[in-house]
Amino acid sequence: MKSVVIGVDIGGTFSKFGIVDREGNILVEGSIPTDTFENVVDYQKSLYEAIEKAIAPIKSDIDIKGIGFGAPNANYYKGTIESAANLKWKGVVHFAELFKKYYNFPIVLTNDANAAAIGEGLYGGAKGMQDYIVITLGTGLGSGIVANGKMIYGFDGFAGELGHVMVEPNGRKCGCGKLGCLETYASATGIKRTVFKLLCDMTDESELRQYNFYELTSEKIYEAALRNDPVALKAFEFTGNILGAKLADAVAFSTPEAIFLFGGLAKAGEVLFKPIRESFEANLLPIYRNKIKILPSGLQDKNVAVMGASALIWKELGN
Repeated sequence: MKSVVIGVDIGGTFSKFGIVDREGNILVEGSIPTDTFENVVDYQKSLYEAIEKAIAPIKSDIDIKGIGFGAPNANYYKGTIESAANLKWKGVVHFAELFKKYYNFPIVLTNDANAAAIGEGLYGGAKGMQDYIVITLGTGLGSGIVANGKMIYGFDGFAGELGHVMVEPNGRKCGCGKLGCLETYASATGIKRTVFKLLCDMTDESELRQYNFYELTSEKIYEAALRNDPVALKAFEFTGNILGAKLADAVAFSTPEAIFLFGGLAKAGEVLFKPIRESFEANLLPIYRNKIKILPSGLQDKNVAVMGASALIWKELGN
């Protein structure tokens, strides 16, 4: 019987899960929507049913050792999700305790970006690195910071929220309640907001004028940029300049060997990476320049967050 763990990535829009072995192979995977559930009880029931349906064909051949979750504002120490800006479940949700209704094996939570960072270190481009940062560019912006080979959780479990450092005082309203947070500018949602501002400020012809806010995606903006759409190109330049400057700030306190970008927006490639790197180098202290790599995730085509969440359990078990 094969020893496996379950890894779950709880995103603002979708939740993805996988059955993962010790080598990081995902044997079975699936997903459910996240944003259609108004309360966590209904969400957990749906997730449990989806997992059980997915593993049914192999259930007799596997020994599940535990389940790891990566989630926004997840507290590793307490097993809670607390005031997550991009989830409908507000306040403090005792997620791990509630999920014990369905499984009695170990259940561990961490921030979704921390999970991605663990996965990157075990299976991806950060393998062998002791100091690195993973930035997840999805509905919001998450970050996992590893220093001296250890995940930085801070004393309360919430360290490393780079998505909520301030870009501009009294800037864009964030789901967290603050104004001017980085993720309101540098994320899939943030670049959409930038596009609509540019469409108001620019008179150039643009294929992006045909979309309303709900129809537009970061992928469509990227595709337009490849066709030299002036608004799309300007949006990526604006986004890259802001993200590069804030990553330079992060270097000042952690000095990573590399910074990895993961998520849908990161798939834009050089149209995003070029302005990020230029802004990054321009805003670094001279002692840091030309030392630190900004790279796409080594697991971009795999579910790194699921793999990272599963790695939480292997770590807990000492494997």
